[in-house]
Amino acid sequence: MVTRAEVAGRIVDVAIDGGRVVAVGPDLPHAGATIVDAAGGALVPGLHDHHLHLMAMAAARTSVRLDRAADPAGLDDAIGEAHRRVPPGRWLRSVGLDDRHGSLDRARLDRVAPGRPVRVQHRSGAAWVLSSAALAVIGRTEVADGWLHRADDDPPWPREEPDLAPVSTRLAALGVTGVTDATPSSTLDALAALAGARRRGDLAQRLVVTGGAALAGAEVPADLDRGPVKVVVTDHELPTIEALVEAFRAARRAGRAVAVHCVTRVGLVVALAAWEAVGAVAGDRIEHGSVVPVELLDQLVDLGLQVVTQPGFVADRGDRYLADVDADDQPHLYRCASLLDAGVPVAGSTDAPFGPDDPWVAIAAAIDRRTAAGVVLGADERLSPIRALELFLGRPDDPGGPTRRVEPGLPADLCLLDRPLATALAEPSAGHVRGTWIAGVAVFGG
Repeated sequence: MVTRAEVAGRIVDVAIDGGRVVAVGPDLPHAGATIVDAAGGALVPGLHDHHLHLMAMAAARTSVRLDRAADPAGLDDAIGEAHRRVPPGRWLRSVGLDDRHGSLDRARLDRVAPGRPVRVQHRSGAAWVLSSAALAVIGRTEVADGWLHRADDDPPWPREEPDLAPVSTRLAALGVTGVTDATPSSTLDALAALAGARRRGDLAQRLVVTGGAALAGAEVPADLDRGPVKVVVTDHELPTIEALVEAFRAARRAGRAVAVHCVTRVGLVVALAAWEAVGAVAGDRIEHGSVVPVELLDQLVDLGLQVVTQPGFVADRGDRYLADVDADDQPHLYRCASLLDAGVPVAGSTDAPFGPDDPWVAIAAAIDRRTAAGVVLGADERLSPIRALELFLGRPDDPGGPTRRVEPGLPADLCLLDRPLATALAEPSAGHVRGTWIAGVAVFGG
């Protein structure tokens, strides 16, 4: 039992039994119960991150991180040092490549790490650069510059099964009790690995999986919940409308909705054309919605689409967006308030590890829309603190729909803060998370 907790503005006790909330009210009887005294701290539903990539998060923990490599020399030093440290013959994985690191190709990797199979992932997650040794291992030596796009969807290199336990521990400390893995996997192997992690207890969070169109009709393992089919509108080479229509229809034949990756204006237009051809169903959603021109809002409303977006990118990449993104697109970046005002349901996510994994960073950015340098990007897109929190309180199967509550009969997936909600949301921070429970079991603090 959690006593003296702030729930929906009242100080109450919350009784938990059988993995569910069984009573909410003042001065509940608690003889024999294990007591957690909230001391006036807010008790809210556990956060659900509606779009991330678990295996990539786990792999990133053991990769060469380029976050602190501020220039080409920094990249060369980081990969070169790892090359000297890691035994010969082993693959070297690096993440976080961006424009600061200069032009990267297989020849440059060969100079920095001679003879080593190396792969470096672009910060978007959509492309890799491989060394000559890596290309030889996978039989792709004809790729002159070493660039492979969307290779994570069906990796050509030896499959990894990184440890998800540290990822789960990190998520629990952030107050996250459930996640939707938005990886467009094309084989059941990846889903089996996730299910295995849940069965072993390595991954405590409730887990919804998508998978690509190739798995539209496949049964997912019992430890996972099946979400929409992930369809990717690639940035480097737009798919035809016909190809998108066929992917949508594959989902429909399996009785499933679609979650469509859209990060450009043109990509969104193409995706909407496919929706117009096939028709939308409940649960269809746009992933990212990085650029949503105002003239397309009515079409989103008419189709009944939801948007699962990442306001944390404003905080993490906003200064680079201001420098690099076309001026015509900047007003349309990562909309929140204008979508809601137009009647488009919106949910929040982190896209970890390609964005900050901390949903409280995204909540803060949805409130103030400030870049790392303090510049406001999209002032009209600001949300109230409560509405920003609610981006992460939607049900997994209806991300932008009604928010989950702390009520009798509902699962005891809970996040306890160390102070009242209004005070916590005045400065959103994972540091305010005091305890996290999944089905009534403490997975962090308490």
